[in-house]
Amino acid sequence: QVQLVESGGGLVQPGGSLRLSCAASGSIRSINAMGWYRQAPGKERELVAQITSRGRSNYADSVKGRFTISRDNAKNTEYLQMNSLKPEDTAVYYCNAWVVSTNNYAMNYWGEGTLVTVSS
Repeated sequence: QVQLVESGGGLVQPGGSLRLSCAASGSIRSINAMGWYRQAPGKERELVAQITSRGRSNYADSVKGRFTISRDNAKNTEYLQMNSLKPEDTAVYYCNAWVVSTNNYAMNYWGEGTLVTVSS
């Protein structure tokens, strides 16, 4: 079994910053792509950013230049640094990872989500 646990969400004023973390634990052999998704009230879940095991990243147009995704492979952890936050960034943010388990099965996992609220 593999678990993804997010942390770092909360309430922040417009223009502020937050840093999300996602730690993977369990029967992990390796982790391939990791990513962050978000779902705002009444909207579909959307990709925010992704990062490969080698550190190549891509971003949704709406967050380019404001958000930065990174990972620490030794800690099986990924991060999302969010700057210049806007009210439209308000959403539940979900961690996602493609994990190769110790029995060599590759599966996709989701965290439970962490709420980010941008409001004055």
